[in-house]
Order: sequence, then C-alpha cells, then structure tokens
Amino acid sequence: MEEELIINKVANSGLITFDLEDLYDKGERIVYDLKDNLFMGMILKEKDFRDFLKTHDWSQYAGKNIAITCSEDAIVPTWAYMLLTTKLQPVANSVVFGSLEELENKLFFDALQKVNIEDYRGARVVVKGCSKVPVPTAAYVEITRLLQPVVQSLMFGEPCSTVPLYKKKI
Repeated sequence: MEEELIINKVANSGLITFDLEDLYDKGERIVYDLKDNLFMGMILKEKDFRDFLKTHDWSQYAGKNIAITCSEDAIVPTWAYMLLTTKLQPVANSVVFGSLEELENKLFFDALQKVNIEDYRGARVVVKGCSKVPVPTAAYVEITRLLQPVVQSLMFGEPCSTVPLYKKKI
C-alpha cells in the first residue's frame, strides 16, 4: 500500500497572520469618575477641587490606563478635566476623556501607530479574527485602513478559513 503525502496548504500559502491580540495592553483599566468631586452631586467647587488635587495620592494610578468621565448630569468645566489630567499624566500609562471603550480604542490605536506597515508591503495578510482578549471593532477598522494601501490582499479570520476583504488590482 502506497502512503499518501499530506501537504499543509495553509503553511505553504505564503499568508501572514496579523494578530491584534499581540497589541493588547495588559495594564489595568480604571474609570476616574469626577462625580466623586462634585459638591452635592451637582457642582464642582474650584477651591475644593484644587485642594483635593494637591492632597490626593496619585501614585495609586501608576502604570494604569485611566478613562476620565463624569457620570452625573452636572456641568463640569473643561479646565477640571485638564487639571485632573495634569495629575494623572505623569504617573499613568494612558489617560483619555471618555468611557472604557474609548480608552480601549486609544490603547489599540497607540499600539497600531508603532507597527511598521511597510513590513506588509505586497504581502497576503490575514487579520486574525479570534482572540482571548477583547479587541474593539475600531482596531479592526484601523488595521484595515493602515494595511489596505500596502498589501497584495487582505483577509479576515484564520488562515484555514478566511473572509476576503481586499485584493489589489493588477
């Protein structure tokens, strides 16, 4: 009986897998809610807020990713968010105004800016679809935007089962 040679077509396809999971920032994510600094849950008193900023232990935010928001329906002056940022920025890994979702988007966008897109020029790229960490849809959109101008073809999924997205016209 003759043995049949098994050929790994995926390994021989020349596809490059781009895994957004590799760009996931493992740092802790925290929401800093300015509602805790409001007087009677309604207004921000500048003097009290400045006193708080001077005495608060900012080291607890060291290396963490912070989303600044105010969950109360209160008028918070823009300068309050800016003052808070001046205290967080020197110790935190990342600071954004907005939700945890917006923070996650920023972390991925920052990481994507560090990718050398030229490494993928003329390549056949599969953007991996499954991951063990939450990858925001915005990150998939951004990697598509970055790769499309340089790749030969772009797909989504796994090398053994892809969804074609783009193929360069020759």
